[in-house]
Amino acid sequence: MRQLVAVEERGTLSAAAKELHISQPALSRSIQRLEAELGTTLFDRIGRAIVLNDAGRAALEGARAMLRDERFVHEAVRAVVERSRALRVATIAPAPLWRLTALMVERFPQETLISDTKSEDEVLIELAAGTADLGIVRVDPATPGFNTCELMRENLFVALPPNHPLAARKSIAFADLADETFLIMTNIGFWRGIVDRAIPRATYIEQTDRMVFSQLARTTPYCTFTTDAPFQRDILPGRAIVPITDEDAHAVFRLVVRVDAGGVVRQLFDWTKADRSRVSLSNEGFWRDES
Repeated sequence: MRQLVAVEERGTLSAAAKELHISQPALSRSIQRLEAELGTTLFDRIGRAIVLNDAGRAALEGARAMLRDERFVHEAVRAVVERSRALRVATIAPAPLWRLTALMVERFPQETLISDTKSEDEVLIELAAGTADLGIVRVDPATPGFNTCELMRENLFVALPPNHPLAARKSIAFADLADETFLIMTNIGFWRGIVDRAIPRATYIEQTDRMVFSQLARTTPYCTFTTDAPFQRDILPGRAIVPITDEDAHAVFRLVVRVDAGGVVRQLFDWTKADRSRVSLSNEGFWRDES
């Protein structure tokens, strides 16, 4: 049917064959098979040109209707696939992923995220390769192939038992925690690398289950870490929550997409960028030592 439309629109078999990227003899045989199936000729020849006769015009109308229906089917299937396709996110930490998820649920509740925790370099590699749709990093990539915007800020605190010698401090440096024992979640992304480097002599008791960790963190005699991410505030009643002053204890997370990103990925990026312009950083911002 597509060949019939092409012949009518181009006026000659050679021009139609060129548009369809097939040989003229192949197109001629295909038209002859169609005429045989319909039991009538569809074209009249006028010199080198061919024009539709009455039967051909009726067949053309049916062919165009079938092609429209085919296009609608493809568009409907594509729309379903787009709606059901999970967006892939590579992130260096869990907290900004939760923030991105909250933004997506607010603006695109029908979408789904699949995430992996990666190193900063791995995030950018996956974005460049197209195996991730969105990335979350700390360092603004210098590569011209990416667009970035601020996603959120997060600051690291130490949570101490109320009778701990440091519990009355207004602030603490990593060096003050050199020989402490910490109950710590295993999958905390880049923060684990930060504390490993900053407190190399510390002892870590790892916990993989977040619910179990949350329960133990309220009563453990050991130190734990927490942050000022909105969904983590006030989860450790009775503990002394002390801010850490070192520069590495403060993180600005950036959302990254490829410059050619489109569809929901681009819309989510633009929504995130607009959200950051609406939110005053003073409501989230960095903890600052005012002592």
